[in-house]
Amino acid sequence: MAIDPAELIETPDGGDDRLRSSLEREQISALQLGPAIAVPESASLKEAVENLQKHHIGCVLVSGPDGTLQGIFTERDLLNRVAGRKLDWSECRVADFMTRDPETLRPDDLIVWALNLMHMGGYRHVPLVDAENHPVGVVSVKDIVELIIQLMPAAVLNLPPDPHRAPSNDEDPGGTD
Repeated sequence: MAIDPAELIETPDGGDDRLRSSLEREQISALQLGPAIAVPESASLKEAVENLQKHHIGCVLVSGPDGTLQGIFTERDLLNRVAGRKLDWSECRVADFMTRDPETLRPDDLIVWALNLMHMGGYRHVPLVDAENHPVGVVSVKDIVELIIQLMPAAVLNLPPDPHRAPSNDEDPGGTD
């Protein structure tokens, strides 16, 4: 039987309110987001995957000749549209495998909108664009989880190492040889 974290950690009253308030009132720009990693539509599949690996990210944005967002290429696209096919990744264009015209948000939109899109659309990444539809970033589930951890560090970081075992109450912190 799993341990209820509430049994282990005392959280100050209002912790839920602080989380709710942050998600409903803070803009996406308040999150610690990295820069937008974009490739042109003409980029090869190989270039797109190399960017995923090099930057340790789950997606790249794909822009058209005018710099506007045309699509997003995610790990999910890689698995569902590319994996298992005999393709020359140097010759194939990322534009042929990306998700076209993804739903987007702007950095000044509220975090709750990102959560809504992620939940309703099943997305892990939502592209951020400026008023001219140029890519300016990506908000990911990981970014929002990091915010939650910042708002409730004790509740998340002070859990026992095994969720199925209560913390030890042994007087002796050392092990036996």
